[in-house]
Amino acid sequence: MFGMSIKEVDAFGLQQMQAGGEVVMIDVRTDVEFAQGSIQGAKHLPLHMLPLMADQLENAKPVVLICRSGARSAQACAFLAQKGFENVYNLRGGVMAWAQAGLALAAA
Repeated sequence: MFGMSIKEVDAFGLQQMQAGGEVVMIDVRTDVEFAQGSIQGAKHLPLHMLPLMADQLENAKPVVLICRSGARSAQACAFLAQKGFENVYNLRGGVMAWAQAGLALAAA
């Protein structure tokens, strides 16, 4: 894992990926955080569940990991990269950056 660089996408980059339709978004925040609002179309998979569910994730499309600020999702990116996922991105700044960019959050 040393030297592994994590690919990042900013809020507007993710918005462009969504428009293209070829992206899987995984929100790794807690149940409470997710219930407070999420990015439309994101699947909820709390970080502690990722090791149990990683084999069920789609690997053919780009996968964008999302959390509150980008720290937990970076951990998730590193984990998936170790599992052989090649097209994995961290949402830089997380949901906070998404909201600060003026983009909408969906109610749970």
